[in-house]
Amino acid sequence: MMILLILPLAGRVHADNEAVRAPAAAAGTVVGGPVFIIPVDQEIERGLQSFLERGFQEAANYGAVLIVLEIDTPGGRVDSAEQIGNMVRDSKIPTAAYIKGDAASAGSYIALNAGAIIMKPGSMIGAASLVDRNGNSVEDAKMVSYWKSKMVGAASLNGRDPEVAAGMMDINLVVNKPELGVAKGQGKIIALSSEEALQAGYADRIAGTANEAITWLGYSTDDIFRVEHTGAEKMSHFLTNPVIMTILLFVGIAGVFIELLVPGFGVPGIIGTLAFALYFFGNYVAGFAGAETLLLFILGLVMLVLELFVPSFGILGLLGSVSLVAGVVRAAYSFTHAMFSLGIAFSAAAVVIVIVAVVFKERGIWNRFILQDSLTKEQGFVPVTEKLSLIGASGISVTPLRPAGTAAIGGERIDVVTEGGFIGAQTAISVVKVEGGRVVVKESVK
Repeated sequence: MMILLILPLAGRVHADNEAVRAPAAAAGTVVGGPVFIIPVDQEIERGLQSFLERGFQEAANYGAVLIVLEIDTPGGRVDSAEQIGNMVRDSKIPTAAYIKGDAASAGSYIALNAGAIIMKPGSMIGAASLVDRNGNSVEDAKMVSYWKSKMVGAASLNGRDPEVAAGMMDINLVVNKPELGVAKGQGKIIALSSEEALQAGYADRIAGTANEAITWLGYSTDDIFRVEHTGAEKMSHFLTNPVIMTILLFVGIAGVFIELLVPGFGVPGIIGTLAFALYFFGNYVAGFAGAETLLLFILGLVMLVLELFVPSFGILGLLGSVSLVAGVVRAAYSFTHAMFSLGIAFSAAAVVIVIVAVVFKERGIWNRFILQDSLTKEQGFVPVTEKLSLIGASGISVTPLRPAGTAAIGGERIDVVTEGGFIGAQTAISVVKVEGGRVVVKESVK
């Protein structure tokens, strides 16, 4: 269970009813050791959760005595915020939230799970009502009730007034707390400035810098580590942007299928493969995708290629499509969003593929399955002339016809064939049929 830090005047207790240590300003002691500052400075989503998990693990490995979450976020996904809140609350290392900008929406929930909240002048906490991806308020009673319980629980964890937390997200709730300086009517939500939060008990201190907050909490600032986003994490944050993900899927689908259907360029295939690689890389680093998603995608791509060359009555194509889509969808953080992005990308790619196929139709793979050569004299092919004039003509077999052989007809030696029987040499014959270069004879009746 994490150790909670507390303002001496508040008299709050740990969730386990164990007294927590007051700040050094009151205790007169300074705790030495590594202090980790982890920024929460982006939209809250699975990528931020992975980053914070790494930061908490590094802090544990270094034997940190305090973790400070430096918060400035507009909010984000509720499910990710809940997971981050659990991680903060369950940390064995004491935690504090230093709000240097906005702890809005889901960001306020994360801050409330920390052992102490220190705010920078001009910062804000609250405005945690549920909205959908389009910014519209969520009216679903179950979701609102669920999120309210989470906010109230996080506030109660550290002895903060639960009605204020409920008023931060429930637009229909009326809150009147004159002793805390908080008043909210129906249709409004609570958002507290640093001074208002201090009065309402939603901030334990106002400090100009994170170092000042650390000092007030009773920790030495001689050994401070700031966890920074790696290059891969920064790239992942960019690549997992919904717009960028859709563009990558569009380029990947268009590039790969153009290369398959109109081979010979090389460039579309390389660009398409690179786009898919970036898509999976971004989601892998963000923690959305595992190795199995990439395997599903590659397997689907292989089956689609085989469908072009191996007759399977569409089975390989169907299985390949399902596997490819499954890989793309499983790699994303949201099934709904992935299907939406995939639908847009596929539609746009289909238009481009058709245009390219029409413009470069002479290079299409379908030409491999169509006989293009014609047998002409210019290419050295000599057509066989049907000798229809021989029908009914008489002659004599030069060699035995078993059933094929040679006969002399009209003073010319001609390769002939009988109707199936044997005709000996020097036997009178007559032509009964001519089929192209095939001359059919029978023995003449005497």
